[in-house]
Amino acid sequence: MEQLVTEYGQAIIFLHVLSAIVWVGGMIAMRIAVHPVMGHIEDPKQRVARSLEAMNNLFRLVLPFIVILLLTALILELGLGLRNHLTTAKEAIWVLMALNYAFMVMRRNRAQQYFLSGHPEVAANMLAIIPTRLLPLNIGLGILALYLGIILRGF
Repeated sequence: MEQLVTEYGQAIIFLHVLSAIVWVGGMIAMRIAVHPVMGHIEDPKQRVARSLEAMNNLFRLVLPFIVILLLTALILELGLGLRNHLTTAKEAIWVLMALNYAFMVMRRNRAQQYFLSGHPEVAANMLAIIPTRLLPLNIGLGILALYLGIILRGF
C-alpha cells in the first residue's frame, strides 16, 4: 500500500476529495435547490413521483463516489500509516454517512413500492424524513469530515 500511495498519492487524494465533494455537494444541491422546488408542484401524486425520481437520480449518482471515497480512505490510511483519533473519527463519520445513505435508499425504494401500488400518500409520508432530517444529518457530518480532512493535511 505504501508504494501505491508513493506512486499515485496525488491521484488518490484527488479521487478522495472529489468523491467527498460530489457526495456532500449532491446532498446540498438536493436539499437547497431541488427539495424547495418540489413543494411548488401542486398535484400531490406528481410531487411524490418527481421526488422519487430526483432521489433515485441522486442516490445512483453518489453511490460510486461513496465506494471510491471509502476505498481511497483505506488506501491512504494504510499507505501513509495514519492511525490516530482524527482518522478514526473521520472514518466513523464516513461509515455513519454510508449507513444513513443505505437507510435513505431503502426508505426511498419502499416508498416507490407504495407509490406504484396506488398509495402515494403513504409514499409521501415515508419520503418526508429524507430531506428534512436524513439529508441534513449527512450534510453536517460530511462538512465535519471535510474539515477533519483539512486538519489531517496539516493546514
